[in-house]
Amino acid sequence: MSTALWGDSRFYGPELLQISDAVAREKGLEKEKILEAMEGAIQKAARSKYGNEHDIRVNIDRKTGEVLILRCVTVTDNVENEITQISVEEAKKIDKNAEINQVFTIKLPPINFGRVAAHVGRQAITQKIKEAEREKQFEEFKDKIGEIVSGIVKRAEFNSVTLDISHTEAIIRRDQLIPKENFRVGDRVRAYIVDVSREIKGPQIFLSRTHPQFLAKLFTQEVPEIYDGIIEIKSVARDPGSRAKIAVHTSDTNIDPIGACVGVRGSRVQAIIQELQGEKIDIILWSDDSATFAVNALAPAEISKVIIDEENRKFEVLAPDNQLSLAIGRRGQNVRLASQLIGWNVTVISETEALEKRNQEYHAQSKIFMDILDCDEVISHLLVTEGFSDIKELAHISKEELSSIEGFDEDLATELISRANNYLIKKEEEIAKELSKFEIDQQIIALEMLSNEELLALAQHNIKKLDDLADLSTVELVDILPALEEERASDIIMKSREHWFK
Repeated sequence: MSTALWGDSRFYGPELLQISDAVAREKGLEKEKILEAMEGAIQKAARSKYGNEHDIRVNIDRKTGEVLILRCVTVTDNVENEITQISVEEAKKIDKNAEINQVFTIKLPPINFGRVAAHVGRQAITQKIKEAEREKQFEEFKDKIGEIVSGIVKRAEFNSVTLDISHTEAIIRRDQLIPKENFRVGDRVRAYIVDVSREIKGPQIFLSRTHPQFLAKLFTQEVPEIYDGIIEIKSVARDPGSRAKIAVHTSDTNIDPIGACVGVRGSRVQAIIQELQGEKIDIILWSDDSATFAVNALAPAEISKVIIDEENRKFEVLAPDNQLSLAIGRRGQNVRLASQLIGWNVTVISETEALEKRNQEYHAQSKIFMDILDCDEVISHLLVTEGFSDIKELAHISKEELSSIEGFDEDLATELISRANNYLIKKEEEIAKELSKFEIDQQIIALEMLSNEELLALAQHNIKKLDDLADLSTVELVDILPALEEERASDIIMKSREHWFK
């Protein structure tokens, strides 16, 4: 827009609408945004001409292009500022129905702006257009978070690669590039939009080629069954540039989800491998049975047994000795990716190691029974074999139930139960004696939720008052009392805090 045109009276009229149309088409913006920018520019230029203390407003007629410049004043019965206020008498000369506090608009004559005002106006329009462009870019890309975009490398630096995407810059940081991946200016690159932030200089678009969902989106593009929702991607785990695992599932029994993802002669998966610089991909069949899914996730290794700890979300996986290294993978890669894929902690041990571990636990528990019950090795082995793991279990069983076990008669059962109870009584006396050395707050005891053994453990950790207990988190309490279940620990903490709210 030239200085002459901006200062010319012809600026008011249809030509202004033509200019706004042309700028809107060129910048790809709404015409309304351009007209609003022009209104702001004319307002700024008018204030510089009449004085910034004036409340000047500008309106452009959307049909004729006529520019209306208005000065706003407030009707008052006591004029203190003639620039922004008008008396009731003067207002009634304009409108006989004028009232106090009413805002009056006084039409100012059309003006030809001078060189300085024209420059200010052009700058204001340019700034407004840039702001509108940035806002449009932000709105466009914020809704594309989680999608794959393609761009041309504009700059390739040590710490990042900058792409040109639809006349907008996007950044891939070095840690979001696949290891040993190098791009040159002019290369076309595909990446996953991780985040879009609004910045002063325009939207910042952050991309990634290492994000697990980048792999998922590539499969969505390559496999029509995934795109159509027939096959579902359940989870993804990646070691970028090296290896990845993707779990898929379909409810259509006529479709092989793994075969569909691999494609004819591996065509579909090979296209993705090539995009990811040779990253090996294991396609896993997802299962709602956690043990089956764990076995599948550790492929290609063969698994003989899975021990599930649902409370702590852990799997202990037993593998044949000749499959152990394959199950663990190089530098633990296979088991690590399997853990990420499942979302549980996975530990792999060999069958030999598991057997040794069971034997150690078996002999350790047998030794405890031998020492406490003063019995021989045969009896202690029988107790462990029958599943007894704690002396309390033996103390609380009936003699009829115990004597029903092969190798035990009623006399032996009675004697063992008696010895177990005597041990517990003696132990309780020792705990009570030790506990008496500590000054335990009676309010903790009054909770009636902790045994003497638990109270002693708390006292040894300097938890002697009710507020000390209430200040603990559930995790901290379980750390002090490992045998305590998390739910019960939470109940104890909440009970101890009740006095805070009364």
